[in-house]
Parts: sequence; structure tokens; C-alpha cells
Amino acid sequence: MVKRINVSWGREEDYMSKNLDNIFRLDNKIIVITGAAGLLGTKHAEAVACYGGTPILIDLSEEKVKKIATNLNDKFKTNSIGFSVDITSEDQIKNNVAEIIERFGKIDGLVNNAANNPKVEEDKDDNFTRLENFPTDVWNKDIEVGLTGSFLCSKHYGYEISKNPSGGSIVNISSDLGLIAPDQSLYSKSGVEESEQPVKPVTYSVVKSGIIGLTRYISTYWPNKNVRCNAICPGGVINGQPEEFLVKVNKKIPMGRLANIDEYQGTLIWMLSDASSYLNGAIIPVDGGRTSW
Repeated sequence: MVKRINVSWGREEDYMSKNLDNIFRLDNKIIVITGAAGLLGTKHAEAVACYGGTPILIDLSEEKVKKIATNLNDKFKTNSIGFSVDITSEDQIKNNVAEIIERFGKIDGLVNNAANNPKVEEDKDDNFTRLENFPTDVWNKDIEVGLTGSFLCSKHYGYEISKNPSGGSIVNISSDLGLIAPDQSLYSKSGVEESEQPVKPVTYSVVKSGIIGLTRYISTYWPNKNVRCNAICPGGVINGQPEEFLVKVNKKIPMGRLANIDEYQGTLIWMLSDASSYLNGAIIPVDGGRTSW
């Protein structure tokens, strides 16, 4: 059993009820994951299930999350379940919270993973990604999903976590582009006028920066309830990008490559588990060193 000295009172007290070899375990923990059908969401769910937790999968597509839940239950013998929830709808979130509490009696963790990821597209006449052309309706939708959605989920799922005697953990998924501005030269095309060059859309940086602010706010909101809130700032993931782009972006990363899809799982489990019991308000870049330059 791990002990600590309480300096204020000068006495020794229990710190963790689990042995060191079990502090990463998530047994009996109910973990809500938004955007669970997405590229990283499925890997987040897999990691939670592997370490004994029960992933509650939230996404717009009920068919997809139910299929993922079935696969996780078969592979890891967990009790995962998928729900179709629009995280921009406060009523839908409230209803889902009630369903989870009725079924499981509690919520122990939340992974705010859902977000739009506006792409650098080349097939639109108005080159909408550029700031001077960026549509207000796209701006509003991206903010609504990525930032307002994370706020609403923290408000309702997080509040349930605060009711637990032992609290719990909220993990927000930001980005390296929440810490640094996008290098637009990565997206440039030869022979194209500057005014027509594709760029990374503004909303991605704004949302991911806002997630960092939300993380710091929540980390100081429920500390007396032992609710911790931290953020992961992932770098890019290898996902079929053009070779021309990979050559350019790899030069911007000290490790010389983008991440494999499963390379964020360890950081997530650490943040959700008792292994990070004193981690709160931390903004952790997991980007191969890109933001160190």
C-alpha cells in the first residue's frame, strides 16, 4: 500500500488503496467517451476496456457505436454500451446522463473527444478554408460541436462525476495546434496563387485553444470533490495523408514522423486512472516534440 506524509498534520495516511502494479487499472469505472466512433475515439474506448473500465460510447451514429461496443464486449468481456447523442443538444445529454445513471449508478470519467475536423480541401471553387472566405455557418457549427459540446458534456457528465465519493477524471482532447499556430506552408501547392492557397481552417485552432481554457477552468472548479481535469494535446496521426504532405510535416517533428493511431492510449489511461491522482490542470503535448521547437 502506498503511503504519504501529510505535512500539515504530521501523520502518515493512506494514499492509494491499490498496489503500485494496479494503479493504472480502471476496474468498475464508468467512462463516457464522446466522438467514440471517430479515428481516435475507437482507440480511446479500446484502451479503457483493456484496462478494465466500462466505455460508454457517445456519437451521432448509433449503428457505429453499438457495433464498436459489441466488439469491445466480445474481446474484453466488459459491459460497454453505445448511445446516439448529439452533444450540441443539452436535452439529449441530460437524457443520456439519466440513462447511464439508471443502468450503472454513476459516472467515473469523461473523455471530451468529439469535434469537427475541418479539412484542407481543394475541390471548392471559393477555397473556403482561407480566413477571408471562411463561412460563418461553418465557424458556428465547428465551435458548437468542439467547444460548446465539450462544455455541455463537462457540465452534465462532469457534475455526475462530482457526486462520487472518490471523484473522478475528465480528459479533454485538445491538439498541438491548440498550443501553436498551424504552419500553413505544409498545405501549400506549387503553381497556385497565394490568395488561392489552401490553409488549415481557423476554427480548428480556436476550438483546440478553447479546450485548454476549459480544462484549466474545470480543474479549479471541483477540486474539493476530487474531480481532476487535464488535457492531451495530440500531434497528427498517420491516416493516409499524401506523401508530399508527410515529407514536409515530418521535418517539423523532432521524432521525424506523425503518430501511430494507438500512441495516445497510454497517456489517456494514465490520466483516467489513479496513477495520475495528483495531476490536475495539466496540458500535456504528445506530439513527438513538435511544440518544443
